[in-house]
Amino acid sequence: MSNRKYKIAALAGDGIGPEVVREAMKVLRATENKFDFQLEITEAPVGWAGIDELGKALPDDTLKLCRSSDSILFGSVGLPERDPTIPKEERPERAALLALRKEFGLFANLRPVKLPKELSHACPLKAERQGEGIDMLVVRELTGGMYFGQPKTTETLDNGEIQAIDTMIYSSSEIERIAHVAFKSAQLRRKHLTSIDKANVLENGVLWREVVSKVSADYPEVTVEHMFVDNAAMQLLLKPTQFDVVLCENMFGDILSDEAAALAGSLGMLPSASLGVTSDEKTFGFYEPAGGTAPDIAGKDLANPIAQILSTAMMLRHSFGENEAADTIEKAVVFAITQGLRTGDIYNSDDPNAHQVGTTAMGDAIAEAVVA
Repeated sequence: MSNRKYKIAALAGDGIGPEVVREAMKVLRATENKFDFQLEITEAPVGWAGIDELGKALPDDTLKLCRSSDSILFGSVGLPERDPTIPKEERPERAALLALRKEFGLFANLRPVKLPKELSHACPLKAERQGEGIDMLVVRELTGGMYFGQPKTTETLDNGEIQAIDTMIYSSSEIERIAHVAFKSAQLRRKHLTSIDKANVLENGVLWREVVSKVSADYPEVTVEHMFVDNAAMQLLLKPTQFDVVLCENMFGDILSDEAAALAGSLGMLPSASLGVTSDEKTFGFYEPAGGTAPDIAGKDLANPIAQILSTAMMLRHSFGENEAADTIEKAVVFAITQGLRTGDIYNSDDPNAHQVGTTAMGDAIAEAVVA
């Protein structure tokens, strides 16, 4: 019996979360059997599922499970139509998602954006703008900036007007650590890094650019360019092939990575990893698809599970060092796509080689390809 044992907290959440997490666990079990490691996967409620079952978006027992695990496999949380029923600070996005990022110091978010040639039709850009292929990695700082800065409040002024305050704060050490993650990632790719800021307007942007430039001296083989965020948003549409690794602060990264996701054909194709470092220097990870809960298609076997499945590949690579198993999952996804399998979000009726399948069938095909 293998002594490689890993504990995973599986938090499926709301909407399509349970469906896509189910397929991801199916693929994980296939790799477990093939590569002789052991996975202890324990499921727990989070989001509205946690509120309905235990009264909190992040129940105490769920948090306890996460603390005792080696990584978290996360589905998605949030049901907008129910938001008005509870205070904003108790809603899943704040009380669960942001709380877990803070609890585990998940400061580095990695979102690989890759467009398979078979899905070029799903990309909103013309073929000439896709070039030889879109392949980039967005590295987003995840625990600083405007999302976490204090004060953060809504108040009524003496004249009766309502004023909302969000505070954007970054320290040089926060910028340094995410910059090192981005540069190390660039070393493993095409050795080009584009750092995004708004240094012409924001003091944070000035500091961001200064610190990234300083860190770049440690990575002389990586070329660096600095780009204002508004120009970056435009360049992603005009010439996405120019990007290799894109380094962003929290809010800019949130926006640009979702824009970049469209280039991959669908949010259902975009995995992500949020990484922190534990006291024993191990990489603790939180792995989730980039898309949301999509309640309009929940329970209908329509959701694309590929982003969730590719997130498990990132888990195996970054948290467990099981690189061969991770590669196998990624190759299995490519195989399923080359065989013409398509969920509705990436289906093209004009492609004679494509046939539409549901969530379960896509998961089954990828799991079968893993063990083949």
